[in-house]
This record gives sequence, structure tokens and C-alpha cells, in this order.
Amino acid sequence: MSATARPLLPGEATLGVLGGGQLGRMFVHAAQRLGYTTVVLDPDEASPAGQVAHEHVRADYLDAAALARLAERCDALTTEFENVPADALATLAAQRPVAPGASAVAVCQDRRLEKAHFRASGVPCAPYAEITQEQDLAVEASLLPGILKTARLGYDGKGQVPVATPEELRAAWERLGRVPCVLERRLDLAFEISVIVARNAHGEVVHFPVQQNLHRGGILAVTTVPAPQASPAQQMQAVQAAEAIAASLGYVGVLCVEFFVLADGSLVANEMAPRPHNSGHYTIDACDLSQFDLQVRAMTGLPLVTPRQHSPAIMLNLLGDLWQTPAGPRTPAWDAVLALAGTHLHLYGKTEARPGRKMGHLNVTAATPEDARAVALRCAELLGLAPF
Repeated sequence: MSATARPLLPGEATLGVLGGGQLGRMFVHAAQRLGYTTVVLDPDEASPAGQVAHEHVRADYLDAAALARLAERCDALTTEFENVPADALATLAAQRPVAPGASAVAVCQDRRLEKAHFRASGVPCAPYAEITQEQDLAVEASLLPGILKTARLGYDGKGQVPVATPEELRAAWERLGRVPCVLERRLDLAFEISVIVARNAHGEVVHFPVQQNLHRGGILAVTTVPAPQASPAQQMQAVQAAEAIAASLGYVGVLCVEFFVLADGSLVANEMAPRPHNSGHYTIDACDLSQFDLQVRAMTGLPLVTPRQHSPAIMLNLLGDLWQTPAGPRTPAWDAVLALAGTHLHLYGKTEARPGRKMGHLNVTAATPEDARAVALRCAELLGLAPF
């Protein structure tokens, strides 16, 4: 089932989410503010979303009894990350509305399908080749230097190896376990942007402002909105491309598409996520509707209203490294950060701060982009983050 026959009204319905991480937690918060009952499926007893949901089903995503429980309890369901098995979504969709659908999530789970879909939607992406067997290593010379990426399960820079020669390509494929991969040509990048759109079962679509992103070590570090370097024409092109991708997927829900802006000013799609996205966390404090509010609206059939950004914003990712010092664990100086005007701290309730693990984010809002940047830089200094 891909759509509800009528809107599922607040106070009358139960919403389920597969996945108990921070995205599920923020979805649960948004749903509960409207009065929905919430159920989370996640095997981790300490999952961030499970901590705050009305019910936490602790089981594997393919556990038949757990899926039956979700179908019994929930009026509609969604997912908080793309690696939830598409088969689980398909099983649930036979009984309840699921957004996004299994077929759309399956495309996002495999870089080969994802890139083929970009092209089919008329959206350019980096030149690439599929590497699934040894003879595929004989790639065109124009694809090197490049980046070898696993076709599945890659995120936050994981499963990616830069390669410059045929010998390095072979060694990298061996190191990745000879799993299916794509080799992308390394491009001359100017900066990176992303677009978040929300689409309902009737094909209505709205979008947030274009976001400019800075990554460090393959992990998003800073998002700035409005995007300071993207021209109006580039922003319009990115929005139109994201909407075309969503439409050709028959997508229902919130979708984020990341783009590279090349040195010549052209855009290529990098990847997409069938869910709210790290680069959209600023919407919680800088917009009248957040990306999680629109996730709830899209899956329940409530009206989609174009969100408005009321404050320029910068989002800083807070990784577990902030809690580490040579002398041992510490608590970051949240009191000093929160003494600055326009700072909004969001911690995810994770019990262990590991290097590279997303523990929270800090939104900074202000009257002008310049003021937001000044405060965000001061916050970075207080926390020991690199300037940007």
C-alpha cells in the first residue's frame, strides 16, 4: 500500500519507523508534537529513537513476528535509514501504507541502480564504471584517477578508496573484498550542495532552500543555508533535478539529493538518501516546518506546505571526537556555547562517544548570514573544531 485513502489525522493514528537512530528520534519528536502515537523497530535496546517512542520493538528488521507487530500497531510506516532491508518494507506495504516504498529504497541502497536512475531522470552524474568481476577492472583510462566505492552499505566516507592507477584499482577492489563496486572519475570540485524535497502520494512536491555542505574525512561537518556560493541558476537547477528524480521514482516522503558543483559551474548528482538528511537538521530551528515535520505530513497524507526559512543558519556536526582528550573523556563546554545568542544544541542520547560517531548537532541561527557565521566560528573555537 503506497498511500492512505484519507489523511491519518493527528491524535487518531499510530506511526511506525524502521530504524532507531537519531533520524528516527527526531521523526518521533515531530510525530509526537502533532499527537501521533509512535512505534520504533530497532534491535538495539539503547537506540536513540527507542528511548523516546511510545513503543520500542527490539528485533531484527526481517523478524517476522516483529513485522507482524508493526503491521498490527501502526497505521503507516517509514524508515530512518536506507539500509533497512527493502524486503521488510515490502512485507509491511502489503498491509499498511509505507513511505518511501521498497522499490525506491532499493534504488538508493545500490550505487549502480542509483546512478542509472540519475541518468534515466536526465540528471548528470560523474562518469563511472561498474566493477563486479575481475575483467571489469580493465576500465577506460579517462576514469582514473577516481574513487572506488562499494555498491552497497557505504556512508560517511565508508567503503570508498581513492585510486590513481590500474594497479591501485585492483588492490583497492581486493581490499574491499571483491564486492560489487562503482569506480567514479575524480572531478574538479568547487563545492558541494544538497536539496531536500518532500513529495506526497498525489505527486505534490515542496522543497527546502539549497544547502551548502563541507565534509571532512567523508563525514558532513558544516552546513550553511542560504548556500553562500551557489548562484540562483545553480540552485534552481539543483531543485529541478531533485524533483525530477523524486517524480521518476514515484517517491513518497522526504528525499535528499547531494550534488557536486564543478569548477566550471556545472552540477552533477552525487548520491541520494530516501529519508531526512544530516544537511537538513538546521530546518528544526531555522524554518517554520522541519524536514521531520514534512516526513510526517508526506506519510500521513496531511497537506504539504512549502516550508519557509525564517533565519539564516549554520549546522555543525558533533562527532564523538569532541568527548576525547589525551587525558581521558570530557564533557564539551556546552555552557559556554549556549551562552551565545542563537545556539541550539541537539544531542541524540547515544551512550558511547566514539571517534567519528555522530553524537549530535549544533544549529546556529541569526538575523544575517554573517552573524550566523561569526557565532558558529566562535562555537567551533570553544569546542575545538577546525574553522571553516
